[in-house]
Amino acid sequence: MDITFGDLISVFGQPLCTGRVNFNDSFSSVCTDTRKLEEGCLFVPLIGSKFNGHDFLKEAYKKGAKAAIISEKHIDKTVEGFVLWVVRDTLEAYQQLASYVRGKLSIPVVAVTGSVGKTTTRQLIRAALQSLGSIASTYNNNNNDVGVALTLLDGKLNDALYVVEMGMRGLGEIERLSFCARPDIAVITNIGTSHIGLLGSRSNIAKAKCEITTYMNPNGVVIIPFGEPLLETALKDKWNGRTIRVAVEDRENTNNCFKSNHLCPDYIGHLSLDEKIICFDGVNLNLPLEGRHNAQNFMLTLAVAKEFDVSINTLRDLKVEMPEGRNRVVDLGSIIVMDETYNSSPESLKASLKLLASKPGRHFAVIGSMMELGDQSLHLHNEVADLAVELGLDGLVMVSQGEEANVVESVAKQLSNFAVVPTAEKAMSPLLSWLKPGDVVLLKASRSIRLEKLLKLLVERFS
Repeated sequence: MDITFGDLISVFGQPLCTGRVNFNDSFSSVCTDTRKLEEGCLFVPLIGSKFNGHDFLKEAYKKGAKAAIISEKHIDKTVEGFVLWVVRDTLEAYQQLASYVRGKLSIPVVAVTGSVGKTTTRQLIRAALQSLGSIASTYNNNNNDVGVALTLLDGKLNDALYVVEMGMRGLGEIERLSFCARPDIAVITNIGTSHIGLLGSRSNIAKAKCEITTYMNPNGVVIIPFGEPLLETALKDKWNGRTIRVAVEDRENTNNCFKSNHLCPDYIGHLSLDEKIICFDGVNLNLPLEGRHNAQNFMLTLAVAKEFDVSINTLRDLKVEMPEGRNRVVDLGSIIVMDETYNSSPESLKASLKLLASKPGRHFAVIGSMMELGDQSLHLHNEVADLAVELGLDGLVMVSQGEEANVVESVAKQLSNFAVVPTAEKAMSPLLSWLKPGDVVLLKASRSIRLEKLLKLLVERFS
């Protein structure tokens, strides 16, 4: 939406006027990066560990920014002719402005968080609600302090709703994002072990995720998977409003055994034996994405759709676009590659290995060290290796230069084919000696492993 000088005065008070001001004038956009700066924008210089946006104030002014919000610590960098608002912290001000815009637009906000499946569920919700009109949504991986504010500031007056993804690496972060977005609907996908090295325990992870409710609409709703005791405990301490629980069960299981501490699921999806169709509200729906874990993400999505009175019948063949490196199947003719190169955690890796093992053909996986697991890292890597052996994979490559490689090797050497390599590119050698037409290969590791480099080599070799 258009933000005017008057809006900024409402939020931050009077500016430090070194230039001429038309208080009815509006900004073309809000920009934090001079490389993407549009003429007529409001410039907000942020400060990072390796950069200080205030160093680019002069450049922003020369490129046509109408005004800027600057930190009081860097008032010495004032540019003559620039209209400036001086604040304590520019990131905090950026978020305040985003929260102001969110309130001014007064459109519903669906916020999504969780240890794994955030982006998938976000994309599913966006696809399921597209019939409602234009949707302002998180894109790429903009789910942090800067990205959530960016999404909200990108909103337009004719948008039907926001779909906002919220990530975190510590306590207090999602609370700040909740302040920005003030969700009407909050979806928590699960409580896993991602970032457990930073938060110390799954209980703390649950507490961090439930911060999403801090600034929620009290008449809103939280949607969660059934059977997450840590999540239930943490949520009880933060949220007194409505909660919806969803579950997935096999269609052949006619005994509804879902009951825990007097709680039952509000919605149950019945999954077909081949895990390709889920029955919900008496309607058979094709799963938009493969895997039981994605069936649960879809159930969370269906619960959101019901809140907006979207007909479940219209979602029988839902199509969803996923970012590269997530839930992507690459058919190279002679082999199939499951591209999960974007990131990895114990829960998501286990789910991907199970999906790999369910596919026809021989099964190979290239995995890598999973980061930020702290003192649980070796144990969690050992669990992954145990599963690889239990599933009877035909081959496993571990990309690692750390101690977790030894842990995985001690278990996975039972497989017919196993190798440890130091880099993603080095995994190509054992794969070439193993692979035959009809094989399926999973690529999944933490972002720092850069398995997309291996994918490029496979595409060049086999396509």
